[in-house]
Amino acid sequence: MGLAVLFCRQSLNGEKIGPIGRIRVLRQIRPLMSIIQLPHPLFTGSFSIEETLLKRRSTRQFSNCSLSLAEIGQLLWAAQGITTEDGKRTAPSAGGICPLETYLIAGNVETLASGVYKYDPGTHQIRPTVSGDFRVPLAGASFNQNCVSDGAAIIAFCATYEAMNAKYGPGSEKYIDMEVGHASQNVHLQAVSLGLGTVVVAALREKEVRGIMALPANEKPIYLMPVGKTI
Repeated sequence: MGLAVLFCRQSLNGEKIGPIGRIRVLRQIRPLMSIIQLPHPLFTGSFSIEETLLKRRSTRQFSNCSLSLAEIGQLLWAAQGITTEDGKRTAPSAGGICPLETYLIAGNVETLASGVYKYDPGTHQIRPTVSGDFRVPLAGASFNQNCVSDGAAIIAFCATYEAMNAKYGPGSEKYIDMEVGHASQNVHLQAVSLGLGTVVVAALREKEVRGIMALPANEKPIYLMPVGKTI
């Protein structure tokens, strides 16, 4: 019988995270504390929208090259960035509710410690929530899809359903499904313009992903998007 890899981590509020599937707690990893201000996103680029649409493909193989903080910031802005003074975002949202929560799982990002970070669209900052490199366990929770662990980082889309359900009632989940599709396509197109690759991974074990990322109880993980330099 093979020896399972055992590890643990600790959320910023001091709560131990685990067990998850075959993963159990052995030691605490010191949480990260600093809020990171991302570089200001660019609003013009060298690729036309027509060219990015032409070249958009799902990419499942990545090089070992790291990503820059500027590239990460641009991708997160494309996903859910603020584009107007009254808070409208890069992706449309039914009723202006904006139920999506966007996370970065950093593994090989220049000047950024490995960990889970939550994106704040209003400030264009990322706030660390859990420290450690969780690309491999997230790949396991995604039915062993190697692309999840091979990317330099992962963008994770989660959603809260309470406000959408309160406004639209039964069946309101379809609006969240549409919204995350809009946001993920933005990431795809932005990745093309940066010379990067990504793919949408929706086949995942929700409970495991929730535990690995230490998500709040009211947030449901929907998509993982590994991103990296293409081979």
